[in-house]
Amino acid sequence: MKIGFVGLGNMGAGMAANLLAAGHEVTAYNRSQDKVAALVEQGAVAARTVAEACGGDAVITMLANDDAVETVTFGEEGILASLSAGATHVSSSTISLALAERLTDAHAEAGHRFVAAPVFGRPEAAEAAKLFVVAAGEPAAVQALSPVFDAIGQRTFVVAEQPKAANLVKLSGNFLIASVIESLAESMALVEKAGVDKQDYLEVLTSTLFDAPVYKTYGGLLAREEFEPAGFAAALGLKDVRLVLAAGESLEVPLPVASLIRDRFLTLLANGGAHLDWSALGKVASWEAGARRL
Repeated sequence: MKIGFVGLGNMGAGMAANLLAAGHEVTAYNRSQDKVAALVEQGAVAARTVAEACGGDAVITMLANDDAVETVTFGEEGILASLSAGATHVSSSTISLALAERLTDAHAEAGHRFVAAPVFGRPEAAEAAKLFVVAAGEPAAVQALSPVFDAIGQRTFVVAEQPKAANLVKLSGNFLIASVIESLAESMALVEKAGVDKQDYLEVLTSTLFDAPVYKTYGGLLAREEFEPAGFAAALGLKDVRLVLAAGESLEVPLPVASLIRDRFLTLLANGGAHLDWSALGKVASWEAGARRL
């Protein structure tokens, strides 16, 4: 397929490279052109504008937040104005339900297809084509994208025909990850203060009660206090928890744990931790336990 790719950050660069490796024709755009140049060396075509990335069968956006997606979609010479009739905008960004609804309606009015396809996995999974894709949209549009999803991930879950459903699943998953990070951070602060080695403690947990990737990955980061460079920045973690709370409010679903985690992220950011990995919630727990400075 001829695919435009907009957003070559920690996740997007690996995803675009795997599309190239699978034989797709990729035209790439990123605000920082040095990242485009690195992909051109692997066979991509450089786009100087968003519009130049919109001439194929589909354009994929992998961007940090609602504002970024709105800018490249609704801006002058953006995706909405430049995408060919019948082509598909695939949004892999973690965005609000409100924006997903707006994108769905706007693309339908313009004669485009819109598919939400956020992913689970950290940058190393993106590089290894081991992401999990959560897709939602009109069935024929989703089916046509199967080769794309197969190139970037190890499994695709189609959850609904309404694109916003995929965004809700993604947001709820990120909320659960943040909940695991917070509970692990508190537990490690507890045992560490009693003199138990955190790595030994993690071995007990992941060999008995919690033999799951999320506990192994984030437990390891917490035990090693490996918060830089960020695979997923704390500022983005706060953004996602806020989006979860907004979704809960719109659906009239109380999310008291999400409110607590929002405040934990605010504490971390207020103390200069916006650039750290979101597992740096462990620093907050250790600080409150008197184990170290925040």
